[in-house]
Amino acid sequence: MKSLAMKFLLVDDHALIRDAVRSVLKELAGDATVLEASDCRQAMRLIQEHPDLHMILLDLNLPDRDGFAVLTDLRRRYATMSVVVLSALNDRANVLKALDLGALGFIPKSASREVMVNALRLIFSGGVYIPPEALAPAETKPGPPVPARPLSPADLGLTERQIEVLALMMQGKSNKAICRILDTAEATVKHHVTAILKALKVTNRTEAVIAVGALGWDLPQISDRQAGRP
Repeated sequence: MKSLAMKFLLVDDHALIRDAVRSVLKELAGDATVLEASDCRQAMRLIQEHPDLHMILLDLNLPDRDGFAVLTDLRRRYATMSVVVLSALNDRANVLKALDLGALGFIPKSASREVMVNALRLIFSGGVYIPPEALAPAETKPGPPVPARPLSPADLGLTERQIEVLALMMQGKSNKAICRILDTAEATVKHHVTAILKALKVTNRTEAVIAVGALGWDLPQISDRQAGRP
């Protein structure tokens, strides 16, 4: 990542968490300005004073307002500012809700420093970070039997390569990362992504994550090593 004098706002009522995240941001962007707020009121004041903020890292459990309401407000009023959720409330439902409301990623507070660094690097490069626990199929409650079998990727006309692209999308990989891992041209990856979104009847990656989660697909786990990388 290039050092571009970025400006961040950390919104969390725990000083130790802010210290840890500040340290990670300074590692990734040494000349970054890192502002801090311990509640929503202070955060909104700082946002008004600093309209050039690049990114807001938001806790969902704030003392003075519901974090999802804050996220909704931020995406409506400050559409050009990126918002990443950093929260201990990292169950699947909360992760998908945050992504659906416009967060560019969801980093659990329980994540190691290495995971946090890699997640932010991915987001800085244009990807969406989704924690692994959010990718597991949702538990289903007992109910009446469903007569029709669930749709499979093949039922939607996805090719084997498109399934691989989708699996990497679900891991939060950017198009450039998918190109590298699958050793294919970026234009080809973009074509596959467009076909995947069309097949799922969604308009963006976040909606694709939610749709695939609802379908409960068991997608292949693809790594750089599996793709022939050292």
